[in-house]
Amino acid sequence: MVVALNPEETISLAEAAVNFALKHGADEAEVFAYEGLTKTVAIERGQIAKSSRIIDQGLGVRTVVSKAIGFSYTNIVGSKAAIEEVIQKSLKSARASKPDKDWKGFPSRKLCANVRGTFDSAVCESSSEDLVRLSSLMLEAAEKTDERVFPIEGGVGASSLSMAIVNSNGVSGFDRGTVIECSLATVAHEGGEVTPVCFEFNAERIYKIDPEWVGREAARLAALALRAKQIETRNLKIIFAHFALQQLLHYTLMDAVKADYMQRNQSALKNKIGEKVASEVVTIYDDGLLEGGLRTWRFDGEGVPQQKTLIIERGFLRSFIYDNYTANKEGKESTGNAFRAGYLSTPNVETTNFHFEAGEKSPEELIGEVNEGLLVYSLQGAHSSNPASGEFSVVAAPAWKIEKGRIVHPVKGAMLAGNVFDVLKNVSGLANNERKIGSLVAPWVLAENVKVIGK
Repeated sequence: MVVALNPEETISLAEAAVNFALKHGADEAEVFAYEGLTKTVAIERGQIAKSSRIIDQGLGVRTVVSKAIGFSYTNIVGSKAAIEEVIQKSLKSARASKPDKDWKGFPSRKLCANVRGTFDSAVCESSSEDLVRLSSLMLEAAEKTDERVFPIEGGVGASSLSMAIVNSNGVSGFDRGTVIECSLATVAHEGGEVTPVCFEFNAERIYKIDPEWVGREAARLAALALRAKQIETRNLKIIFAHFALQQLLHYTLMDAVKADYMQRNQSALKNKIGEKVASEVVTIYDDGLLEGGLRTWRFDGEGVPQQKTLIIERGFLRSFIYDNYTANKEGKESTGNAFRAGYLSTPNVETTNFHFEAGEKSPEELIGEVNEGLLVYSLQGAHSSNPASGEFSVVAAPAWKIEKGRIVHPVKGAMLAGNVFDVLKNVSGLANNERKIGSLVAPWVLAENVKVIGK
């Protein structure tokens, strides 16, 4: 059973640490406390291979001396001497650093909203035996779906996370949450042909996952990817399924709307607030308060309340996302988008739940609108995309050819190339099958006139 950090004790410890830093020469101080307990069961080569239990707990301390910032961390939180030592190290780091003329202070206290669907004691209480059972159900479902399919890797994981933040400007907050997920990657073999890896997963903040659906779907996709054919180079309609859309946007649009990218001249959207940057069917929010969102918390990595921020409204760019530092540089308010990967790092600007609003058409209706095109489930090489220009060149795999409103066969060797902002301007249809994939919440998206490079 997972036992989260005690809210009162953790806040008290962090407050004492902040006061210690101020007494020893800090102009400002911030303490971030984190605890994560994760249990996993791993699948390797079609078998349940191992289970693990990882506990990670620690403090990250930022101090400011004459506008110079220092940072240090420790994973020893039960020792007053260790905490005082890490504060001294942070102060030493600050005194050795150059002052930052743009530093305007840590955020001040603001009232945080309540969030829903982010914590479930059933996830905390899940045992390794429970996770093994879920893994077995997923594997059995895949094996029953098609005998040509082989599960190669995957697993089930359950995590409980707790975090607290206190600073010298009055911020004092505690939050906790849970995540449970299962995933399976498969390939299919037939007559010497091996398909690309096909992948499916289900992740939720509450104990409501469906491992059998994941197993069936991962196997179904692999079987449908057999007997792939080449495709000729031409511009086509493309339906980006959830994973493909997440991979495409993660390295382009999601970076381009971050204030730090914009301020460093690394965003193609700089100076385009109020301009049309996408099709009129595109509306996107960054919603840090989305019920059950995988990135939903009461506050961000600096203690600023998370919020719902309109990014693109019917094609028009309305806002960037900010942490406290980047907001202060422009005389703005933080949008609650400071993200920390635990206590080991300082905050950076990240999306929360990047919500690409869904349409009303079923996936079948969206496919039915395509006379000739591709349904693309996943992309390879999306990490090489350029947020400063929006340019991308990726391999579409797995992908299927659509003719006259019907899927006719899988394709191989197909590349997609172009500019993500051209793709967004050419979005003509949205399905109603919204899903959470990492920080993206989106449906299938239909874009016109995308360049496909084949044989």
